[in-house]
Amino acid sequence: MRPLPSLRPVHGRLHWHIYLAVLAAVGTVALLSALSFHFSGNGESGSSLETAAEIAAGILPGTSAPAGEQQSALERWHARTHASFALYTGRRELIASAGEPLPAPPAPWTSSGLYRSGFKGPVFGLRLPDGRWLVARHPHRAGAAFGFLSLLLFVAAAVALVAYPISRRLTRRLWRLEESVEALGAGDLAVRVPVEGRDEIARLASSFNRAAARIETLVGAQKRLLASASHELRSPLARLKVASTLLEGDTRLKDEIARDVTELDELVEEILLASRLEAGSEEETESVDLTGLVAEESARARASFHGDLVTVAGSPRLLRRMVRNLVENARHHGGDGDIEVTLVGSADGRALLDVCDRGPGVPEEARERIFEPFTRLPVTPAAGKGTGLGLSLARQVARRHGGDLVCLPRAGGGSVFRATVTAGAPATRAG
Repeated sequence: MRPLPSLRPVHGRLHWHIYLAVLAAVGTVALLSALSFHFSGNGESGSSLETAAEIAAGILPGTSAPAGEQQSALERWHARTHASFALYTGRRELIASAGEPLPAPPAPWTSSGLYRSGFKGPVFGLRLPDGRWLVARHPHRAGAAFGFLSLLLFVAAAVALVAYPISRRLTRRLWRLEESVEALGAGDLAVRVPVEGRDEIARLASSFNRAAARIETLVGAQKRLLASASHELRSPLARLKVASTLLEGDTRLKDEIARDVTELDELVEEILLASRLEAGSEEETESVDLTGLVAEESARARASFHGDLVTVAGSPRLLRRMVRNLVENARHHGGDGDIEVTLVGSADGRALLDVCDRGPGVPEEARERIFEPFTRLPVTPAAGKGTGLGLSLARQVARRHGGDLVCLPRAGGGSVFRATVTAGAPATRAG
C-alpha cells in the first residue's frame, strides 16, 4: 500500500467547529451547575438549620424583651460577622434588623430553610422554638466572586486541554480522507487510507479503500485488455494488408481475407463485451429457457446434449454468449472426441452446466490462468485458434449471474468446464 502524502499543517474549519462546540457544551454545563449551586435554595436544609435555630434562640433576648434590646443584639452580631440579620414575629412582622434589609421567609414555610432573594446569594430562614423567624445572609465578598470566576476559568482551561487532542484526532482522519480523494483524482490509484477505530469515519475509510481497490482493478484490467487487444489485432490486420496486395482473382485469398475479417469482428465484439462486463453495465433480466438455449448452441457445435428442463432469470444474450464460448472452446481444443453437454437444475436456484471434451486436458497449474484474457496454452493442438477471450468472458457472465466457472479434469482424459448459475429467480427443475 502506497503511503499517504504528508498532511497539511493548517487547521481546517471543521476542526475548530468541533473544538469550539465541545468547549461551549461543557462550559455551559459547568456554568449552569456552578450557578445552580451558588444560588440554590427554595427548600428545607435539614436538621443542621434546626440546631442553629435552637442556638440562636438561646442567645437572643426572649419574646418579652423590649424591641430595642433585640435590635442591639442583632447589631452586635452584624458588627462581629458583617452579615445581615432580620428578626420577624411568627406572623412575619419585622421586629429588628441589622445590615441590608432582608425579606421575611415565604408564607408557606413552617420550618427552617434556605431560599433565594435577588442575586446576592441565598438567605437562611431559621424558625426559632418560640415562633419567631431569624433571617440571615452572609456578606457578599469580592473574594468569593473572584474565586468563583477562577473556578470557571480553571474548568474551561481543563476542558480545552482535553477536547483539543480529541477533536484534532477526529479531523486528522478526515484530512487523510481528503488527501486520499485528491490523490485518487490525480491518478494515484494505489492510495489507501488507514482504518482507525470502528466509528462512522472508519466505515467511510473502509468504503473508500474498497472503492479505490475496485477502480484500480477495473483500470488495470482495462489497460491489460487494450494492450493485449492491440497486440492481437496486429496479426489479422497484417495478413489483410498482405493479402490485399496479392488479391487478383485468387479465390483462396478472398476466402482467407473473409475469415480474417470475421475473426476481427469476433474479436472486436468480445472486447466490447468484456469492457461492458468489467464496467458492471446493467443488462435486462428476464425469464430464460436455459435448456432450449443450451440445446440450440450444442446442436450448432454438433455436440451431444441431455439435461433437465431449467428456467432461470437472467440476460439471455449473456447466457447464450457463455454457452457458445464454452462449446466453441471444446470444439477447438477438445480433440477428435465427441463433446458432451449436460444441464442440471436444483430447487435451491442453482443451474449446473457441464461441457466435456476429450482433448489433452489442462495442466492443474494452468486451470486458473486460462480464464485470464488472451491466454492460450502452447501445448494445445489448436492453440492458434480463437481470440483468447472466450473463457474469460464465460466466467464473467457466470459470475454476473451469481455463479462461477471452473475447469476440472475428466475421467479418461479431457476437461470438464463446469458453469453454475444462480440468477434472481430460483432455477426450476422438471422431468
